[in-house]
Amino acid sequence: MRRSPGPEERQRDPERSKQQLLDAAVIEFGLHGFGGARVSEIAARAGVNKQLISYYFGGKEGLYKAVADRWRAGEPDIAEGAETLGEVVGAYARTSIAQPDLLRLLVRQAVDRVSAPLDAEGQRTRFQAMIDEFRERQSDGELAPDLDVAYTGLALFGLASAPVVFPQIARALGLDPEAEDFSEKYAAEVARLVSHLKGP
Repeated sequence: MRRSPGPEERQRDPERSKQQLLDAAVIEFGLHGFGGARVSEIAARAGVNKQLISYYFGGKEGLYKAVADRWRAGEPDIAEGAETLGEVVGAYARTSIAQPDLLRLLVRQAVDRVSAPLDAEGQRTRFQAMIDEFRERQSDGELAPDLDVAYTGLALFGLASAPVVFPQIARALGLDPEAEDFSEKYAAEVARLVSHLKGP
């Protein structure tokens, strides 16, 4: 049977412990995938008793879901204030560079070809909303009429992700993805590039 964390462990600071576990989980899941990540390693990275994972999240699967839930909860803030599609994609690029472990988690899931225990239906709903928004922007002239919005959305996701997924290619191109001003410069360039999708 699993040992419940002692009263002194629960009283330390529950919210802080949860956030430490979530931060550590993003890194571990990104490095090893859902199947390869170990709760003991996550707890060690967070600096807390591994029993707290069961206590707060019900186990590894619950922790993985909580990571996804936290991302979804913060996603609306990513593009807050962005008006053009280019600004939106630039904002996502900026966030990917600032929080690379979240993106690595997605990449790891794809590489492992594993269906992770996430809300697949909720994911489809979110991306359908993105497609609907792209169609509206296309109707408003922000995307050329001959562009397929689904393919365009996939390509723009790759554009926002490129510096984190392919840092070696960035360096080969003479760019420094670790430079302090890289994020802002890349986001601005992305916005300019997307603005050309309006067509002639």
